This record gives sequence, C-alpha cells and structure tokens, in this order.
Amino acid sequence: MKIVELHFFSGRNIYSHRPVLKMLLDLEEAACFRTDADPGFVGRLLAVLPGLEEHKCSRRRRGGFLERIREGTYLGHVTEHVFLELQSLAGVGREYGKTCTGPGTLVQIIAEYCCRQVAEILAAAAVELVRAVLHKKQYDLQPVLLEAKRMAALYLPGPSTQALLQAARKRGIPYQLLEEGTSLYRLGTGKYQKRIQASVSEETSCIAVDIACNKPLTKKILARHGLPVPPGKVVKTAAEALEAAGEVGFPVAVKPVDGNQGRGVLLNLLSPAEVERAFVLASAYSSSVLVESYLAGKHYRFLVVHGEVAAVAERLPAHVIGDGRRSIRQLIEEENKNPLRGEGHEKPLTKIPIDNLTVEALRRQGLTLETVVPAGVKVSVRDNANLSTGGTACDVTDLVHPRQSALAAAAARLVGLDIAGVDMVMQDITQLPEGQVGGIIEVNAAPGLRMHLFPTAGKPRNVGEIIMEKLFPPGRQVRIPVFSITGTNGKTTVTRMLEYAMRRHGLQTGMCCTDGLYYNGVLVKAGDLTGPAGAAAVLAHPEIEVAVLETARGGIVRRGLGYDRADVAVICNIRPDHLGQDEIKTLEDLVHIKSLVAEAVYETGAVVLNADDPSTHAIAEHVWAGLIYFSLQEDNITVRRHLSKGGRALFVHRGTIMAAQGNRVVLVGKTRDFAVTFGGRARHQVENLLAALSACWGFGLSPRQAAFYLRNFAANPQDNPGRSNLYQLGAFSVMIDYGHNADSFTKMGELARKLKPNRTLAVIGVPGDRCDDLITAAGEAAARAFDVLLIKEDEDLRGRRSGEVAQLLKQGALQAGKNPAWMHFFRHERDAVRYALKAALPGDLILVFYERLDTVLAEIDAFVPSARLQGKSKPAVSMENPVALT
Repeated sequence: MKIVELHFFSGRNIYSHRPVLKMLLDLEEAACFRTDADPGFVGRLLAVLPGLEEHKCSRRRRGGFLERIREGTYLGHVTEHVFLELQSLAGVGREYGKTCTGPGTLVQIIAEYCCRQVAEILAAAAVELVRAVLHKKQYDLQPVLLEAKRMAALYLPGPSTQALLQAARKRGIPYQLLEEGTSLYRLGTGKYQKRIQASVSEETSCIAVDIACNKPLTKKILARHGLPVPPGKVVKTAAEALEAAGEVGFPVAVKPVDGNQGRGVLLNLLSPAEVERAFVLASAYSSSVLVESYLAGKHYRFLVVHGEVAAVAERLPAHVIGDGRRSIRQLIEEENKNPLRGEGHEKPLTKIPIDNLTVEALRRQGLTLETVVPAGVKVSVRDNANLSTGGTACDVTDLVHPRQSALAAAAARLVGLDIAGVDMVMQDITQLPEGQVGGIIEVNAAPGLRMHLFPTAGKPRNVGEIIMEKLFPPGRQVRIPVFSITGTNGKTTVTRMLEYAMRRHGLQTGMCCTDGLYYNGVLVKAGDLTGPAGAAAVLAHPEIEVAVLETARGGIVRRGLGYDRADVAVICNIRPDHLGQDEIKTLEDLVHIKSLVAEAVYETGAVVLNADDPSTHAIAEHVWAGLIYFSLQEDNITVRRHLSKGGRALFVHRGTIMAAQGNRVVLVGKTRDFAVTFGGRARHQVENLLAALSACWGFGLSPRQAAFYLRNFAANPQDNPGRSNLYQLGAFSVMIDYGHNADSFTKMGELARKLKPNRTLAVIGVPGDRCDDLITAAGEAAARAFDVLLIKEDEDLRGRRSGEVAQLLKQGALQAGKNPAWMHFFRHERDAVRYALKAALPGDLILVFYERLDTVLAEIDAFVPSARLQGKSKPAVSMENPVALT
C-alpha cells in the first residue's frame, strides 16, 4: 500500500462544501483483500484504535463500521476510517469521509480535514497503521499523535483568533488566512475588508504598540495625565538595580523593560539579595530592567475595546495544592496533564513552566521543587499572574466599579490602542480607586482573550463578538457583491459584459477571466486566472466594490472555489466538452461539477440558468437561492412554468428582449440594437447578452437599466478581446474567436452565413486533452459550418503526438462529407493564418479559432502594411455600427 497523491481542497469543492483531502491510494498486492478473510483483523485494529467502535459509517448507528468490517470490506474503506479516527485522537476530529474505487489497484479516499500539516502526517500514518494490522505487526501510535498535536498547535488558530473567526462566521463575514503558520487573517472582502492578527487589528497603531512595549514610557504618559502608576527606574546593572530599589523603597518588583507575557517578572522582593538575583533573571530577557515599587493587592486584567471595557478578570498566579504525598514538581507535572492546559496559547490554559523563575519563587517561600507540601496547602509557583506562565483567571466583569473601568479606558486611550489589555493592581475592584493602594502596572497591545473566554471561575465573556462588532458595526457592509460565471461556451464574454455594466454603474470592479486579472477595466496580470488564485486576488483588493469572477471547470475540479459564496451565479450552458479529463466521463459529471457554482450562492442571491439547455433541470435541483431563467425562445416550457409561479425570466419575442416576473412583462430592447449581437445576427451573443442582463437583474439593476449599460458593449478588442472580433482587411475580412468545440464551431458558422461572405475559410484546432470523440465531432461541425478548413496543431499538444489531433479533425470532416481538396494542414498556427490571409479572395471571411491570440494578431499586423500598399486596407469594422460583409 502506498499513497500516490495527496491533494487538498481548502474551500468549497465538488466533494463537499467543507475542506477535504483527496488521497489516491494504491493498494498494490492488498487490492483484493477483504477484511472478512482474516477473522483476527478487526480485533487487531481495535487494539490500536478502540475508538473505531463509535464509527457509524453508512449504517448511521454506533458500531456500523465494525459491522462492515466483519461482513467484509476493502482496505481503502478501512484506511478512510482510520484516518478520521487519528484526526479525532489528535484533537482535530472530523466526520465526513467516503471511498471510491479507481482503475486497477487504485482507490480514492475523500475525507474532511481542518489542518493540512496535520492531515499530511495522519494520512501517511493511517496507511502505515493499516499495513501493520494487515501483516500482524505492532504499530506505535503515540509518536505520530504527538507530532500531529505539535503541528496543530503551530498551524491552527489559537483560542483568541478562533474566537474572532467564530464571531465572523456568526455574522456572515468571510475570512481568509493570509499566511500559513500565522494568525494573520483578512476579514471581509474588497473595500470593506479589515485585517487582524490575533487581537491586533489594522486599526491598531504601530506607534501605540511601540509605546505599550516600552514600559517606562507608558508609565510616564499615564503619570503625566494623573493616572496612578507605581514609581520606578530603568537600570542596566545589578548595582543600579540595588540603588533603584533603595530609592523607591522595598518591597519592589523587577521586570524586563520590553518583555511580555510575564517572562522575567519577579514581585514582592524584600531584600537587596533578592533584587540582585531578580535582576540576573530579568536581564536574560532584556538589556534594560525596570525596578518599581511593588503594589500589594489583587491583579486584574481589563480588556478595553475601542474605548470601552469589554471584560475584566482577576488573575491568579500559577499554583498547586499539596496532598501530603507528592513533591511540588510532581504536583506541577500532574496539573500540566490537565487537558485544558497546552503549550503556548493553543488551549484555554498554559502549562506551568519549571524554570529558574519557578525555583526563585519557591526559594523565597522557603521551598524547593522537591518539597512535599501538606494536604490542602496552596503554593504559588510563580510571582506573576500571567496566563502564559500557567496562571488562571476569574471573571469579575459585573463587580467592577465604574471608576475603575474609566481608569482602564483612559489608559488605553492615552497609549493610543484600539484593543488593549490594561493590568491593574487594586485591593478592592468593587470600590473607587481613590483612597486605596493600587495602580496601573502595564498597558498591553495584542492582549490574549483566553482568560475572558475560558475563565476558571465566573462567567465566560464572548469578547470575540464584542471586538467584531467594533470592527464591523451592525448594519455596515462586510463584503463586496460577487458574480460567479461558469459554463462551457460564452462564460468569458458574459464575465466581461458584467464587468462592463458594473463599471458603468459607477462601481470599482475587479475581474478575473481567461486572459487575466483586471481592476477597473485595466489588465494588471495576464494569464488564465479563472481558478481560485484569480478569485482570491480580486476579493483581496482593498479598493474593489464588486467582484466578477469567471469560474472554469479546471479550477473547480483541481482546487475548488476561490470564494465562499456568490451573490449571483451564472451557468451559461453545459456542452460535451472536457470529457475524458479530470475523471470527467459523462455530461452528467460536468453538470455535477458546474452545479457547485449554483449551490454556493447566498440565500438572498440569485442563480441564472439557461432554460434552453437540457442540463438546466438537473442544476435547478441543487439551487437554494432564487432562480432567473433566460431563453432564446418565447414559449420555452421551463420559462412558462417558472413565470406561473411568480419567478423571473428573460426571453426573446420576435427580435425583442422581454423581461418577465409572474404575469408582468417589460420590453427591454431590440436584439439588433446591441452592438455585440452583430445587428441581431449572432444568436450565441444574444444568448450571452440574456445571461448578463439576467445576472444584472439578480444583482439589483432593472433589466432596462442593465440594457442601457450594455447597449454599446461590442465584440471588439477593447471590450471583448479574442471573442468574435471582426477585422476588415481590404476586400476580405477576418473574424477571431476562441471557439474550440463542436458547439462553438456550429454557432460561429451560423453567424458567418448571416454575414453573407463569398467563402468562409476557417483556421481550426482543438486542444489535445479532449477525447477522440469530441475532436472528431468538432471536425464534423466545422466541415458543415465552413467552406475551407485550415486544420492546425496547437503548440501545446497536451499529451498528444504531433499530427494526431489534425488527423482526428480530418476524420470528422470526412465523415461529414467534406471534400479533402477543401482541407489543408499546418503544424503551426501562424502558418495556417498566413496561408489564409494570402489565399483569401474578395468577399471572403476568414475565421481564426486561435490558441494564442498574440500569434494571430502578429500575423494580421504583418499582413496589413502590404495590404495598405496595394490600397486594399480598411479600418476594422466598428462594432458600434456592425455591417454585413458583401
């Protein structure tokens, strides 16, 4: 058994709306093994993973999986459940999984996960464990689980970040991790986004953080404005520390000037010797050490968010309680086994460290780590009360006197922090601060939230929601609207139409499509960006007001969606293309893939479907949002039924686009009046136009308003590069298009005939990764649509032998009855275009279905000067005023 491939989908995907991994597993010699063939298999497996008894499997009841094992199942299925159980043991449990058989000895396992780094470890471990059980060998699980837990602590968000993300989910605020291994997230999208790193927001001032990290400066600012702070002095040597202690008077506290999380802090020092030792410990964390007056009292942490106190906790130093039998060291080790304690900030509490500061804290009490404490006696093993050094907390928010809260809020405001942890020492927090010994000892940037979320005693405070409400006040926008457009043919044109309309509506647009990434109509990055990377880039731009995302099959299959949900989803059509790729065998497989776009829509959004497409009904079954249909037919039965239920639709009636909702019908405009339709001749462009108008309606524009915006959108290089672009070159014309399947050849052929050329010469090719039948069908369609076929090979053969695709196209053309004399073959696209330009006669129309647009344009540019010298060239036909070729 071995893992052939491990692939991760971090967002919605064709297998689940949650993150999953896809494991391609080769069972090799164990491919035919059934668990019922080995009576001892289930016993050996349960000896390692007794938790498998709880797995329900398809039986949907406890023990269901064990029933399957006893009845007989294959090892791929066993590996799936072992992986899920290992995740549970590592503290990152998930439930969803399924196993599918593949070709030969391969199986495909789909399983939910939450941390990629952990899943990689446990996937390999699951295979090794099953192999060991199969061969009756021992398997030590503990090292694997320890490493998995370590990786989870490194890569999963800690309690503070998790509380903020949970609050974002509750509010419907999308978020995105910006860098693995950090707590840096983007909340919201486009112009409404904000970034956080744990409890630091993008509104947190860098200067304020620097001030908070400088303890002497913080005290100076607070004292200047009359806030109570303990007197102190910064020193750099032990001698200076002793002198400072004498000046401020014993007892004193010693701490690093720029330390954090209580590291290097010692309190209530009563003698010069203790100060000297404390200085040595503190100077290990900072070259400068603060010696200040020790304030006797209780330690409190005030969480201040945007000038208001959100929660208050009393902090208690790490401690153990004696039992009369075990040493302090043993008591600490036992307490650290508490499942609520972990390393760093991974859990509600932190493990109690055993270090020099622990030894010093005990020494001053006349104790050592080996001391056995009488039963019931409480021993503090740390001076400071920080949670990060093992301390605990008790919520006292409801007990705090308003003047104490005002003091904390003033401190945060004076330092300049939007989110601050203000540490105060007071004898009685329920009373006025005046008249009692106490003061502010620190103001912290990036305060931990654990003590408020998971207090050891008292009421938990959902401070994540409080912070989220301040970052995104209720009623304010948190995300930009998203259009997602998919389909087989026309999706790029529809995407560009929507971007064009939104820009004319006055919005700053972001668009990703087949040829690149655009911001407000300007290409900023060239390339096919129809996958998650393009979508993520658009949504992350801080100035964009609307996202228009072309969402292609390849990206969906290989990486899932690059966004969470859309406001408007458009499925233009689904044709038999890409069959044989990415395990897509049938048209139904394509429908399943494209349906994901229709499913991932907000309930308040809209899904636009082509009522003329046979796949519409299958897709509509997966739609949760409102439906808008479009049709080229005035009497489409799907549209009629939809309207009878009060639904919305656009359709064409005698050359006029009509918008209807229920029994109310509005005239939108004549198809011939829209530049992109070539005077109404290009039915496929009318279809694209209907899709775009429907999407605009789903967005909130009226169809008439959308029509006003789209009237001048043209099939020219400016508005829609590489899609039905028409050039007049002297006595003949050239049309450039990206079509590469039978349906697109057929539709372009229909347009060509309506333009009434003398002859049509078509430079055609099909990507080599299409199956033989699709390529042959494309050849048949081209033969019927065009007079002369100039069959060329793509530069990227996509796994084919040279000449193989051309032969399949020829075969299809011959099957359609095309005379071989009207077919010519070229190895390179540029040679085919060059030949066509030279062979064209007056009145001819050359159609170039390109692989590389720049190659075709370069040949046209090279040809134009020679045509101009002969007095034959004319400017390209204006798509604002399309004309027929004669």
